[in-house]
Amino acid sequence: MTEPAFSLRTSGRLRRRQLVNKVMGALALGAALLAVSVLAIVVISVAIRGASALNLDFFTKNEAQGFNPTGGGVRFAIVGTAVIVGIATLIALPLGVLVAVYVSDLASPRFARITRLALDVTNGLPTIVIGIFVFTMVVASHGQSALAGSLALAIIMVPLIARSTEEVLLLVPTAQREASLALGVSRWRTTFSIVIPSAMGGILTGTTLAIARAAGETAPLLFLTSLGTNSTADSNPLHPLQSMTYAIFKYSNLADAGFQAKAWATAFTLMCFVLITSLASKLAMAHYRKKLGG
Repeated sequence: MTEPAFSLRTSGRLRRRQLVNKVMGALALGAALLAVSVLAIVVISVAIRGASALNLDFFTKNEAQGFNPTGGGVRFAIVGTAVIVGIATLIALPLGVLVAVYVSDLASPRFARITRLALDVTNGLPTIVIGIFVFTMVVASHGQSALAGSLALAIIMVPLIARSTEEVLLLVPTAQREASLALGVSRWRTTFSIVIPSAMGGILTGTTLAIARAAGETAPLLFLTSLGTNSTADSNPLHPLQSMTYAIFKYSNLADAGFQAKAWATAFTLMCFVLITSLASKLAMAHYRKKLGG
């Protein structure tokens, strides 16, 4: 009985598979280029429209008063954004990580499902609803302040940090937990000494996404911290401070071309802030990977 001859030539089915593989690869590459091009178009267009207002005074001076209202800068808004978002991060980061640790390692399956549902519902709430809630609970009795705005942003950030941290914690190999417990290490110390450092890169990435969203929020800050404030740099969280998003909202509604250019320049500055934050998280992730690998 003779065996059939083996041919090295590609068959019709194999050629079709190769063609489909090339087509799908080209489609994936096109989608990636489209996403990058959209970002590039947005950044370039914002930079071009705000280029006339970008100078040293824009970052170092407060809003001008008197006969030259279009002069000056937005130092007051940059400082206000840093204070509001910074305090919100200090509140949301430990709370979100602790919630994620409890849901992933300590909670019963039923309560974990309830907690995840509550986090998803909170994440889906309109931000202006959160602003109204904080307004009725804090501002109505104590007045506007940067702390009230930070509290609203912290409520927005906690579900994002908790859900992203939980997903990363679940990716940590169970063998690491079991090895630590087998050596007699307590459960809480295993979590905070082994599990969390192993997932630090993902935690920082989720925190960066939460900071980026919080820095771009306008609705909850309109009536919590921005209205009725002086356009001077102030870092006291008990005072009402203006943010960059509110400055964009205020300047873009004015007819003067100088104010509109300042709105575009402020938007470009905010995008640069998000970019720098993202790069910082990437560098921190690389540092922790190198440290764990060593």
